[in-house]
Amino acid sequence: MAAPPSSRRDRLIPQFPKLVQMTNEVAYADIWEREQLSKRDRSMITVAALIALGREEQLATHLRRALGNGVTREEIAEVVTHMAIYAGWPAAMTGAQIACDVYEDIDQGTQAPGTVAS
Repeated sequence: MAAPPSSRRDRLIPQFPKLVQMTNEVAYADIWEREQLSKRDRSMITVAALIALGREEQLATHLRRALGNGVTREEIAEVVTHMAIYAGWPAAMTGAQIACDVYEDIDQGTQAPGTVAS
């Protein structure tokens, strides 16, 4: 899978070219393409990790990607709820708020599922 287009990532190229190169070549072209886990499963794992770590900006992007990879809103709700026990209530509540923001963008037509916010 080629790295999805992202103006936020592209703006880093002049100052952080190696980081962007590694993102494209390692994260997307290697890790996300390994056959041992489906992209759908990788999306759920990534969403859970980002909630646990409090990486809000990345979480919004990966929630969109998860939806595009076939994860349902109901499944995302279960991941968020599960994280309340293992990552803490505030982390889950923040994840739920971000998911609602993403859903609103999608429902209002300002962002399609599976696309990366610019």
